[in-house]
Amino acid sequence: MSAGPIAGRPVPVSAAAVARAAGVSTATVSYVMNGKGGVSVETRRHIIGIANELGFRPRGANGVPDVQQTRVIGLVLPNIINPMFPRWAQGIITAAAEAGYEVFVATTQDDPDVLNQVAVTMAARNVDGVILAAAFSEDATAMRTLRTARIPYVYLSRRSHFLEGDFVGIDDDAAGILLMEHVLSHGYTEIATVIGPRFSTASLAREHAFVRTAAKAGIAIGGERKISTRLNNEGGQIAAERLFAGKPPQAAVCGSDEIAIGIMQYALAHGIRVPDDLAVVGSDGLPFSRSELINLTTIVQPQQEMANEAFAMLLDRINSSSDTYTSRICAHRLHIGRTCGCTPS
Repeated sequence: MSAGPIAGRPVPVSAAAVARAAGVSTATVSYVMNGKGGVSVETRRHIIGIANELGFRPRGANGVPDVQQTRVIGLVLPNIINPMFPRWAQGIITAAAEAGYEVFVATTQDDPDVLNQVAVTMAARNVDGVILAAAFSEDATAMRTLRTARIPYVYLSRRSHFLEGDFVGIDDDAAGILLMEHVLSHGYTEIATVIGPRFSTASLAREHAFVRTAAKAGIAIGGERKISTRLNNEGGQIAAERLFAGKPPQAAVCGSDEIAIGIMQYALAHGIRVPDDLAVVGSDGLPFSRSELINLTTIVQPQQEMANEAFAMLLDRINSSSDTYTSRICAHRLHIGRTCGCTPS
């Protein structure tokens, strides 16, 4: 007599059962659940939805269903106001869908308590991994929560000083040097720097590079000309109000396109001409920043490449654990627009 299911233990759902319910072949289910190509995004979403409803779990290398996998990853962003973050999100969501994963997106508004709660929520929902673009340099509480829950994570752009992890970003120091050297080439001597929050390792690295490069040219930047603000358009306008409360600078070197555009909006509203009265440069290289409408001089980050690399790195971490961590530095470049005083080609 053959043994039946053990009482109280759920019967594993087969890939064939998912295929029948979804109206596709078993091979298509296998492709989706193993992250292989050749299946449309719509079909992947349909199959994953059916699989979740039925309680299907992919089988591991030993042939046993992996009850831990949910085919969902988390993505944590500072906000969705700054266009840089939705662009990363779209890239990651697209890459995840191609591999058969859904993405649970959360924002923190750069509040450490919110980040910690998001980590607790993601652990409770048993996501397969997390991409963090909102880490705090001096706080690793959220990452410890994920690590305790055995949930792998990847840092995107920012990282914590206190807990190691895989990282994807640009060389912020080199980018900051390149941008400041270009501004100095115009002969400006009255220069201000405006960055995002200093608890972001990316923002702080850019500020250090700006100030250090200017100092080598004999230009000291400090006091009200060395500003940290919110990482959005409003933050740029707040910074501009501070800058023009005293003797205005000739140039504002910014750690974000949105901050730079906020400064430019303030200038426009107060009759300050850019670049004649104030040169403004940014960092991020968003498409609309580089459009003919604005043509901001800025550091261009390869946003799509960074999103793809972050997801690929997380997928590797989900599929094979390791005690070593990897950093992938993507190439940046300088876009020369008209806001620095150049005549763009």
